Amino acid sequence: MPLYRFALSLSREPCDAADLTQQTFLLWASKGHQLREQSKVKTWLFTTLYREFLRGERKRGRECRSEEQVPDLQCLPVAASNLDGDVVVRALLDLEEIYRAPLSLFYLQEHSYNEIAEILQIPPGTVMSRISRGKAQLRKQLADGAHQSVRNREIA
Repeated sequence: MPLYRFALSLSREPCDAADLTQQTFLLWASKGHQLREQSKVKTWLFTTLYREFLRGERKRGRECRSEEQVPDLQCLPVAASNLDGDVVVRALLDLEEIYRAPLSLFYLQEHSYNEIAEILQIPPGTVMSRISRGKAQLRKQLADGAHQSVRNREIA
């Protein structure tokens, strides 16, 4: 389930996340025996999923995603039963991928900075700065959303 949640946080679409997860396990089935350290299986799976996501994005080109493409929150494997959870999930999905991936890996998958650096193939310092910037953007989006909902209530 953690691998699927990471795929969903990257792709923003339940079907694409399922495809990414399946592709990752197919690659594991065909190439997993080549892994030298069996203790690194989890890192290998997350790294492979991330690479497959990037490969797919390059293949598709950078398509603009509209608001209508935000996934139906009922399909998310994360329990987002209250409105606050829905708002946070939507705000996370609206972040740029370079911030969304490290935040998802750190907070949702509970990876360390070093594991995230290995998965994303970036230095640990970059992981820390992207998490920090991502949190700042997330706070701003959530604050803007809160102000907007207050304004909407005042109008109604």
